[in-house]
Amino acid sequence: MTTSTETRTLLVGPERHRPRSRGSRRFSFGRALAWAVMGIALFLTIFPFYWMARTALSTENALAAGAGSILPVEFTWGAFARVLGLASQESAIAEGGSGASVDFLLYLRNSLAYSTLVTVGQLLFCSLAAYAFARLRWPGRDAVFFVFLTALMVPPIFTALPNFVTMRDLGLLNTIPGLALPTLLMTPFAVFFLRQFFLGINREIEEAAEIDGASKLRVFFQIIVPMSGAPLATLGILTFINTWNDYFWPLLAGNTEDSRVLTVALGVFRSQTPNGSPDWAGLMAATLVAAIPVLTLFFVFGRRIVDSIGYSGVK
Repeated sequence: MTTSTETRTLLVGPERHRPRSRGSRRFSFGRALAWAVMGIALFLTIFPFYWMARTALSTENALAAGAGSILPVEFTWGAFARVLGLASQESAIAEGGSGASVDFLLYLRNSLAYSTLVTVGQLLFCSLAAYAFARLRWPGRDAVFFVFLTALMVPPIFTALPNFVTMRDLGLLNTIPGLALPTLLMTPFAVFFLRQFFLGINREIEEAAEIDGASKLRVFFQIIVPMSGAPLATLGILTFINTWNDYFWPLLAGNTEDSRVLTVALGVFRSQTPNGSPDWAGLMAATLVAAIPVLTLFFVFGRRIVDSIGYSGVK
């Protein structure tokens, strides 16, 4: 009888030991404040994109009259048609556009070529340099790495003029290779990022491969690279987004149609002003279309970026 009573007490337990349900949690002012701050931050982040879409879907001639409207003013797809070159000159001018032709697909191709070339080059050369700093032993390695990291404190504006002179002397101005070459080989952040990950890989795996006769290059490409898929993907995404959004260097080194990228083309598009007023609807439509590849990459791989950066920073 005693055993049965004790068993029931253990199974049921006193009321104070029962776990609380989700609905019975006490109100927490701190949690409510955190959710409120998060909601405000989310609103401030998303609202500019909504306002861009609202402006792009409005008729340019009606924007001034309905400047305070939350919804599109006289809804139309004309701005996107003007940007993609699908609208005639007469219809573009009638909706408030400049009527000038914009080869958006050419600029999109240039941006893709420029960003992809820089991304692939940095993934290859930065990973090799990071592996050399993390695994190879040579005199002055740590000192060289420290000096190399000091380049992180040099603003890019300081290197723009030397890079411009170098590309001019090489005859690569107004070309896609000329745009990509200054950042094609490596950047200090990319080398530091990958080196932090390589330091955390177990050396015994590499030593076992070397005992079997594998060279350093074979160990790197057949063992280290497959194990580093997450940080390499993260670095590739970050590099692609940063290169895609670059404006000053492509503006300085690419002034022709064949080398102009989207960010520079948006500035040119804004300067084509009918009656002294920018085509805001067309500009917002072009900006939205230009942001789609970057937004897609971030939404698909955003979690991987955060996790990989946090992991590499702890190492």
